[in-house]
Amino acid sequence: MKINMAHLREQSTSGGWINFAVFDAKSNSGSNSDNDALLHQLTAKARISGLKVDQSALAYNQNESIRFYGSKNLVDYLSNNFVPNWTHKIDV
Repeated sequence: MKINMAHLREQSTSGGWINFAVFDAKSNSGSNSDNDALLHQLTAKARISGLKVDQSALAYNQNESIRFYGSKNLVDYLSNNFVPNWTHKIDV
C-alpha cells in the first residue's frame, strides 16, 4: 500500500532547521497505541529511504476536518499552518 507523505524543512523558533514528515494515514483502530506504532513504522521507512526526519505526524480526515497525531510541537504547528501538499509516496 502506498501512503502520501509530505517531507518539509522549516526554520525553528530557536533559529535552527527542523526536517519533518507528515503522513496521510491513521491506524485502523484510531487508538493512540496503534497510531504510535503506525507513525513509528512510517517514520522508520522514510528514514531508511534516505530522508532526514526530526519530527513526524499523521494527518487524516475526521468529521470533515484535518486532524493531526504525533509530536506535540509539530501537531501544534501543523494545526495552524499546514495544508496537505504531498511530496512523496511511501510503501508499507
